[in-house]
Amino acid sequence: MKLWSILGNSQRLDGGAMFGNAPRAVWQQWIAPDADNGIPLACRCLLVEDLDGRTVLFETGIGAFFEPKLRERYGVVEERHVLLDSLAAAGFGHEDIDVVVLSHLHFDHAGGLLAAWEAGQPPRLLFPNARFVVGAAHWQRALAPHPRDRASFIPELPQLLLDSGRLERVEGAPAPSLGESVRFEVSDGHTPGLLLAEIVAPGGGVVFCADLIPGRPWVHLPITMGYDRYPELLIDEKRAFLEDKLARNVRLFFTHDSGCALAALARDAKGRYGTRDEHERLEAWPLAA
Repeated sequence: MKLWSILGNSQRLDGGAMFGNAPRAVWQQWIAPDADNGIPLACRCLLVEDLDGRTVLFETGIGAFFEPKLRERYGVVEERHVLLDSLAAAGFGHEDIDVVVLSHLHFDHAGGLLAAWEAGQPPRLLFPNARFVVGAAHWQRALAPHPRDRASFIPELPQLLLDSGRLERVEGAPAPSLGESVRFEVSDGHTPGLLLAEIVAPGGGVVFCADLIPGRPWVHLPITMGYDRYPELLIDEKRAFLEDKLARNVRLFFTHDSGCALAALARDAKGRYGTRDEHERLEAWPLAA
């Protein structure tokens, strides 16, 4: 089993929004903002080859589906579909992917499912041979978003996924297309029904942290995002999540950290969490099955 960190389109978003109620004096020590208070964010995906015989992509990033005006509004840096370029650099095409696992359907995690924007053309789904795995509870949220997070969803995407005939909705149990090779747990603090996927391995696997822990700074328990629906719940979920992963030596894979793809967990004498053994990128990184 080999792992790649696959970059999708990147963003620059307001640092205050990304760090919730943490003051700038605190968070700018971790990520330096620009003159507009923006910070760099990756939209990183995890590609796994030979995961129980399958090629699996965890998330697809933001993609290039936005029209130019919206691309600027949401801080998308590149015009081209970077995910497809990154897959090609690793030796894969989107047609080679057997399963796409989606932690949730916010556009910065699922937009890469769609072809790049073209004037006058409707949204078009890529990955013609993949099954699409999403949490059942979050699927219901995507069908009927709350006004507070309606803008985070792509209105056309649920119907496109249904029309593909390859959608799998899971409720924490194994997904039919992945079996016991991927363990799921559900988090509700960022968005109801967010699906956290752990690749199981005897010596300690890898978990895709999604927006429960977008990057290294958010490993600190009190740090949440302004985009989180239920910050206090998220902190409780994060505490239990980190205790479990530290005890079982499960590494963390970060989607939005522009400088780190994978890290092991650490905890100091005061009980504060941090990271060690950090990897900026993964290229055919071996994980014993």
